Amino acid sequence: MSEPLLPEATATLRALLGGSDAVSSALLAQIPHTRVVRRCGCGCATVDLEVDRTAAAPAPSHDNPVVDTGYTTPPAGVLVFTEDGYLSLLEIYSVSDEPITAWPDPRFIELADVRVR
Repeated sequence: MSEPLLPEATATLRALLGGSDAVSSALLAQIPHTRVVRRCGCGCATVDLEVDRTAAAPAPSHDNPVVDTGYTTPPAGVLVFTEDGYLSLLEIYSVSDEPITAWPDPRFIELADVRVR
């Protein structure tokens, strides 16, 4: 399986990686070259990502997850992971028992809580 990122997932990544630091900038530049290679088996919106490494440079060294933030509608969180400097996972998790099946409206992401590591 390999398919383009949904516009909603792209908007979520752009909102989370909107900082001016070198890691965020490099990861933002990877988004146009990123595809979904697997979806989570539980039915949530989480996706494994693969970047065309011939088309985009890796991000500088950084911790994982790169971004760990919450949002309020519904209460949940989003994590962005990388592997070898490339986007590898966009994870969404619920604080309830119900899986989150859609990406949040970027307006509801609490950017003050975004931690680029």
